[in-house]
Amino acid sequence: MLAAGALPMVAPAMAFAADFDGSRLSPLWGVPFAGLLLSIALMPLLVPSLWHHHYGKVAAAWALAFLLPFAGIYGLSLASAQLVHALLAEYIPFIVLLGSLFAVAGGIHIRGNLRGSPKLNTAILAIGAVLASLMGTTGASMLLIRPMIRANDNRKHKVHVVVFFIFIVSNVGGSLTPLGDPPLFLGFLKGVDFFWTAKNIFPDTLFVVGALLAIFYAVDFFYYRNEGVMPFDPTPDTGAIGFDGAVNFWLLGGILFFVLLSGIWKSPVSFDIHGTTVGLPGIVRDVALIVITLVSLKITAPNVHAANQFGWEPMAEVAKLFAGIFLTIVPVIAMLKAGTEGPFGAIVSAVTRPDGQPDPAMYFWATGILSSFLDNAPTYLVFFNTAGGDPQALMTTYATTLAAISAGAVFMGANTYIGNAPNLMVKAIAESRGVRMPSFFGFMLWSGVILIPLFIIATFIFFR
Repeated sequence: MLAAGALPMVAPAMAFAADFDGSRLSPLWGVPFAGLLLSIALMPLLVPSLWHHHYGKVAAAWALAFLLPFAGIYGLSLASAQLVHALLAEYIPFIVLLGSLFAVAGGIHIRGNLRGSPKLNTAILAIGAVLASLMGTTGASMLLIRPMIRANDNRKHKVHVVVFFIFIVSNVGGSLTPLGDPPLFLGFLKGVDFFWTAKNIFPDTLFVVGALLAIFYAVDFFYYRNEGVMPFDPTPDTGAIGFDGAVNFWLLGGILFFVLLSGIWKSPVSFDIHGTTVGLPGIVRDVALIVITLVSLKITAPNVHAANQFGWEPMAEVAKLFAGIFLTIVPVIAMLKAGTEGPFGAIVSAVTRPDGQPDPAMYFWATGILSSFLDNAPTYLVFFNTAGGDPQALMTTYATTLAAISAGAVFMGANTYIGNAPNLMVKAIAESRGVRMPSFFGFMLWSGVILIPLFIIATFIFFR
């Protein structure tokens, strides 16, 4: 915070016009963004009680640490224009989509119990991988984690089941559509075609998911063969699975329809709000998603929400933290857009080949490593803009680079508990059901042994 407060003394005393020249900024303007992300990563581990009760205030403090000095130096008009752009162009569409998926998925309860054999567990993970790209990693995780735990509650060793669930359902499976994972939706908002990721990352996803399913089956078969099951099953077999609140599946279809519509529909109608252009398709999409959310909450029976232990606290935390993230990232993106001439020229150079072309392998690992410890959505934005930020060029001339950024952000969110929001949600649910999950570094040991070798192989196959 002190460093951020010193910004007025180190930044050049100049006023910007309508353009935002990031090459003229001091690197210290990135301190609020880095401080917020480090707070998200460390405070839940070091001061969990303080974080739980005051995370919104922490996010607001870091946001003000950027906005107030920026307004004081460059003027209220430019500062308010950046605030409006962050809210209307990125934050509100992002939160509306995430909230609608969270609410609708929370209105579907899978009842019944099946025996958690290796074949069944592998099948559930495969289904979850498909659903993750259709209803989001958060939605698929919340839908399937409780049935998965119930199916295995008579197993002596089941930690590996939840760990692979986080790998596959909460992360890698969501790599094929903008609905799947927040980074890809941000790319969609920036102009990446809805089906671009499915066309360009499908082989990568198939390789990683297929390898993970094969490894999981071998591990699960080993435990199942050597230990069997406990004589008493806390949840008796039902022989079949049923759905409560199944009408919400239709609402999921509605979310998919309106997101697709906003990407396909090209309307000349738009509104200029303090320098930010807001198109009619985006307005229709966001209003429709809010209506779908309200309809889901209205028609879902209370007992379904109770069975799912549905509550808004996880969504409230995401909303508050991302409000700070989307604001503090503004100067970081501007500095990265300045390329090698900007304050972050060393980062741009590190992911650029000697001939000036982007290095997809470096983009994959740089995006992935940061996504492992920071949040993968803003990390995607950072490297999207580092690669030029032009969606048409990235989808064509530099398609391998965009694929590397997308895959790195989604795949490597599985490396730690803090890499993607569903990871911690799944961990909390598993622990509340008696599963003794690995510590933060224990989980990293799992990912280091299983995921990192797969990512190294994927680099040589897809991102050379």
